[in-house]
Amino acid sequence: MKILIVGLGSIGRRHLKNLSALGVRQLAAVTKSRGGAFSDTLPPFLSFENLETALEWQPDAVFVCNPSALHLETALTAAKAGCHLFLEKPVSHSLEGIYELEQLVERQNLRVQVGFQYRFHGVFQQIKTVIERGHLGKILAAHAHWGEYLPDWHPWEDYRQSYSAREDLGGGVLRTLCHPFDYLRWFAGDVTGVHAVGGHLSELETDTEDVALVSLQFENGAIGSVYLDYVSRPAQHRLQIIGEKGRIEWDNASGAAKVYSKGGTAVEAISPGIFFERNEMFRAEAAAFLDVVQQGRPHTACTLQDGIRTLEIALRAKAMLEKTALEVA
Repeated sequence: MKILIVGLGSIGRRHLKNLSALGVRQLAAVTKSRGGAFSDTLPPFLSFENLETALEWQPDAVFVCNPSALHLETALTAAKAGCHLFLEKPVSHSLEGIYELEQLVERQNLRVQVGFQYRFHGVFQQIKTVIERGHLGKILAAHAHWGEYLPDWHPWEDYRQSYSAREDLGGGVLRTLCHPFDYLRWFAGDVTGVHAVGGHLSELETDTEDVALVSLQFENGAIGSVYLDYVSRPAQHRLQIIGEKGRIEWDNASGAAKVYSKGGTAVEAISPGIFFERNEMFRAEAAAFLDVVQQGRPHTACTLQDGIRTLEIALRAKAMLEKTALEVA
């Protein structure tokens, strides 16, 4: 296979190394810099300065890893050239043109996977199994809490210039940290109601929201909440799912989950394994994408539709923050 990566920042470099480790030998990237502030060693790859020239190389698939506001334009161009797509989240910074992409990939019979790597976390997959087998009973509520201090994400760069901090590049906690919207949908079902409070509340030099609390109503009647921020030190990422027969608690600090069942009298630990490393999720999602493309079968995990639904939730929440800000002003 011939794989092209558009954008060679931290996530693009991670995908490049993982694809090489998975046996892909024909790799290329659209990038203006092969190194910059990064000190890691990359596998061999062809370098192109723009997407149009790179597409003349006729890649089988394109990994879209540039800033969020550039995702859609890149994806549309690659899809029109007949390339399968691995589309980093969020699928775009807005809904404008996103349904055109949906129709295009369907007409072209292209495979699209969105980069929601938590679906490939071994513990999350076991949590999904616990829920599907009914060990928790009816799901009543699901909560996620995720906060990380933005300047610590990429110490080698000025956080103020990162896409995460800039509205024009599609940043802000609601879009940049949208993973919980996806995995809560995965666990509890589709979302039918969204309400949000928050905004730019800290002294960080950004023009986006940096703290947000989002309440969710699920199709099955369950409720949920997602708290996101750019200010927490140390970082914290936790999940809780509550059912009629028990509950599950997961903490990213350990990577493990606890399942409480039988009225709280039984506790089962779900461990990621003593040798678990965060990159396992990214490598597993890349392997799944390669398998789908090579086998030519329909994709069932992290589809474009999943990405669109997640973006819709994030944008509905963002619109509420902006509306509240205007009313206060």
